[in-house]
Amino acid sequence: MPRSLTSGSPWRVISLFTVPLFLGNVVQQLYQVTDAIVVGRVLGVEALAAVGATGSFLFLLLGFAWGMTTGFAIPTAQAFGAGDARAVRRSVAAGTILSAAVSLLVTAGAPFLAEPALRLLRTPPELLPQATTFAVVTFLGAAAIMFFNYLSAVLRAIGDSRTPLLYLVASCVLNIVLVLGAVPGLGLGVGGAALATVVSQGASVALCLAHVRRRVPALHVRREDWRVTRDELRHQLRLGLPMGFQASIIAIGILAVQVRLNDLGADAVAAYTTASRVDQFAMALLGSAGLAVSMFAAQNLGAGRADRIRTGVVQALWLTVGGSAVLGAGIALGGATLVRVFVGPGEEAVVSMAAYFLHVNGALYAVLGALFVLRGALQGLGHTWVPTLTGVLELVCRVGAAVVLGASWGYEGVVWGNPLAWLAALALLVPAYVHAHRTLAERVAARAQGRRDPVVLGELASGGDVIDAVATDGDRDGHADATTDAPAGPGARALHDAGTRRSSDERCSSPS
Repeated sequence: MPRSLTSGSPWRVISLFTVPLFLGNVVQQLYQVTDAIVVGRVLGVEALAAVGATGSFLFLLLGFAWGMTTGFAIPTAQAFGAGDARAVRRSVAAGTILSAAVSLLVTAGAPFLAEPALRLLRTPPELLPQATTFAVVTFLGAAAIMFFNYLSAVLRAIGDSRTPLLYLVASCVLNIVLVLGAVPGLGLGVGGAALATVVSQGASVALCLAHVRRRVPALHVRREDWRVTRDELRHQLRLGLPMGFQASIIAIGILAVQVRLNDLGADAVAAYTTASRVDQFAMALLGSAGLAVSMFAAQNLGAGRADRIRTGVVQALWLTVGGSAVLGAGIALGGATLVRVFVGPGEEAVVSMAAYFLHVNGALYAVLGALFVLRGALQGLGHTWVPTLTGVLELVCRVGAAVVLGASWGYEGVVWGNPLAWLAALALLVPAYVHAHRTLAERVAARAQGRRDPVVLGELASGGDVIDAVATDGDRDGHADATTDAPAGPGARALHDAGTRRSSDERCSSPS
């Protein structure tokens, strides 16, 4: 159900919102983990390496789509925080139209690029047939993957991070059943593993749509809402495209890493792929915290709550950095044991190389945690330039590590690309957020002194600036002890009440 992030203790609100996001990310990682375990155990290390060889190429295109659809949800969160029911519906309509267009492009064009791109990446010849099959099947199901991501993002924008988790769990169970039936049962190979994931994602889309139709009237798009303007589409793209490009820029760096790994042989590819599977669980937690901060900042921007944004980001930094240090120690200590889950006996070289990856990354998870929180805060405030530039820095560092360090130190040099990328991105994010933080501080000081200085906080879904927002009673205290299911503030309550009053048999359009 919709939940406001504009009331309650900021650290508690962000933590409660983060937990379902993290669990959802973990469940989503189980898709890939299940594929890796079944493929590695049943089909062998070569098949596992073939699946791993597709990772960077898939992320280049699908990562762009995922990042973009997440950006499309930011105007929805801002409108929900402002209590603007019409803007919520129209932002959902605009995001749906753009998501459908991108899905069509990826599904129609990407399968034809799979084999040439994998050859360009110097995929070992013995891995190429299986890698191509896995990539083609995944791209053919891109629409299901994209729309589940978009529906999840929209639900998160109105404060609901639990529903996507529930449907992901159901979908994961289905995926496990299907992949076991397709790979060892029907002998469909790596293509069967990809097909199982696509079908499972499609099932989760159907579940989310049914949930929205039954229980989320605030997201019921009316006929007139579909007549979106060019300005509305342009505003969605202004937020969505930079987040998509940021993911793609990062993916290009990963592609450079993939090329170097392919030159180092199948063991290097398998080790990096296996370690990345384990590493993704840690990144799921840190990335979830960043996404929670983004939605928190967006809703509170819409509500004019500068004080809550500042407090929430600082508290999120303490929580994330502390938690990531503990997490990194656990990953580093148990790295070799975790890697052995994915590979069969007699692969000690792969285990040793993968454990090195986890030791290096685990030591610097605190840097990554701070990066996610600060970047999420800036994105929620509508800032796009700096987060995109951090992606460029990460690209430079990963390519540099692959080309320079990889040539000198081989696999160990390539591994250092990720930590160097995190450090470079954080070096840019810290001053950028400090500037935004000071702007928010000026707003809080002006409110405390009763002045109405025109301080620009960010941009709303309508494209206009948030300037000197009017404080409500909730704004003045801002320290409730518990969250509430009903949106806080007069405008948000009106949105909630209007959605509640709509009868279930009223004709409306769902965001599909």
